[in-house]
Amino acid sequence: MDEQRATAAFFRLRKIVAGDQQSSALLQLSSASGRSWPGISRPLSKCGMDQERGDSSLTLRGLRNRSHEKIKLRKRKSILYFSTQEKSARRPGDLLGENIYLLLFTIALRILNCFLVQTSFVPDEYWQSLEVAHHMVFNYGYLTWEWTERLRGYTFPLIFASIYKILHLLGKDTVQLLIWIPRLAQALLSAVADVRLYSLMKQLENQEVARWVFFCQLCSWFTWYCCTRTLTNTMETVLTIIALFYYPLEGSKSMNSVKYSSLVALAFIIRPTAVIPWTPLLFRHFCQEPRKLDLILHHFLPVGFVTLSLSLMIDRIFFGQWTLVQFNFLKFNVLQNLGTFYGSHPWHWYFSQGFPVILGTHLPFFIHGCFLAPKRYRILLVTVLWTLLVYSMLSHKEFRFIYPVLPFCMVFCGYSLTHLKTWKKPALSFLFLSNLFLALYTGLVHQRGTLDVMSHVQKVCYNNPNKPSASVFVMMPCHSTPYYSHVHCPLPMRFLQCPPDLTGKSQYLDEADIFYLNPLNWLQREFHDDASLPTHLIIFSILEEEISAFLTSSSYNRTAVFFHTHLPEGRIGSHVYVYERKLTGKFNKMKF
Repeated sequence: MDEQRATAAFFRLRKIVAGDQQSSALLQLSSASGRSWPGISRPLSKCGMDQERGDSSLTLRGLRNRSHEKIKLRKRKSILYFSTQEKSARRPGDLLGENIYLLLFTIALRILNCFLVQTSFVPDEYWQSLEVAHHMVFNYGYLTWEWTERLRGYTFPLIFASIYKILHLLGKDTVQLLIWIPRLAQALLSAVADVRLYSLMKQLENQEVARWVFFCQLCSWFTWYCCTRTLTNTMETVLTIIALFYYPLEGSKSMNSVKYSSLVALAFIIRPTAVIPWTPLLFRHFCQEPRKLDLILHHFLPVGFVTLSLSLMIDRIFFGQWTLVQFNFLKFNVLQNLGTFYGSHPWHWYFSQGFPVILGTHLPFFIHGCFLAPKRYRILLVTVLWTLLVYSMLSHKEFRFIYPVLPFCMVFCGYSLTHLKTWKKPALSFLFLSNLFLALYTGLVHQRGTLDVMSHVQKVCYNNPNKPSASVFVMMPCHSTPYYSHVHCPLPMRFLQCPPDLTGKSQYLDEADIFYLNPLNWLQREFHDDASLPTHLIIFSILEEEISAFLTSSSYNRTAVFFHTHLPEGRIGSHVYVYERKLTGKFNKMKF
């Protein structure tokens, strides 16, 4: 029993800090044990009592003096004593908070992704970005009706215009660099967003969950198809992912209201519909924030004011007048719902077709992950459903509109893969191979003719020593091909126009509609003499039979054929044909 009391007293001694407490503990320990401990006097005897008392008084004074001194602790160098953030900050191979090799791998993959996407998707990837940038820098080109009506802002095209200007100043503004450098810049931003998604999941969960979410993100066929395109939707998605990294999700270590709200504001400036997926997220943050007034006055309002002011100034410079393009955009597409001019779909289209298509073979894993994910991720699921519902209320629907919520779905897909045991390897193989096929087919095969034909037009311009004699007329559905950004030569070109009617006419037909009602009659009326005929015609194969009489009578010969799609429909054919007319006299002058 005495031995146990002595041992307990010894361990209590190690926890005592004050000098008086240490001295009393020493005396108690010595009397209780009757034995020697390191740093403690031998057991007291009667003959040595006075001497020990003297030594005890000296010890007491020494301990009291030490209690008033600052004790310098030895610095621990073991990695066990560093916090997670300190360890990550001390690793020399880190970049963006992650291993540099992970970042380099992601960048290399997205660069490969960029060069393996050689097809067209929608006209906006050129006509709302590169064509505008080319016009801003080189002062020739074509601006669509959205710019004359001030529905679009110059903030997004200014990014690519800056790239074009630098290339021009360096004397490197070749057509190939004008095509690929903007796309490579977009690929780099997408790689950063991918790494941020991985980092976020590693903070919220663990490395295993983060790894599978990262895998799902990288092998998504629709992400592969879109993430290197110069679309406003792509930039909106990139900014959304990076903003989510700083959003105050439960468990996040990188939350920052100013950073995430700045990114959301920038996404809104570029594409005002970015407010749709962020509405439930912002509302949740506001409800959970204890200092609501401080959040609004010191974070949201200053960020919104600075970002909107920057947008207003940029548009003031290029439009020549003060314009709030975000309001015009929402008014046209949401309040007036004039987007139906470009097509309409039933209300359930996103649920029955749009969402299942962009998820592809990830869909069963997404559904499975929704049942497994913790409750704190319900806000992400609510965001996905909210976005689908809001866009379902608009008549005009496109796959790319819901692209920004696709990374949210990858979180649930990653959870599904994490909890698979027996079927994990077959599931991974199925996901990878199925998405690889879709990604390569849509990136290299489907709808590539309208881009390949522009390479032919480049040769018409640069290989023709008598450039003013050549002219091109694109007789396709309007905006089927890119324009001067993919030619970079002041070659006279024309295409069929299709601006919407903003006057409220009930029987309005644009130029393209009138042309396709009777193509042969339209051509005979439009080009009434040989002098007005263009040297080159670009058409879809489906139109060839209808205008064959005009082609023969006007001495046009087919000089090039480009495959376009295995799934022709409507006005879009399987191939793109180029017809050339040999000049026999004066230069041809096209009508614009």
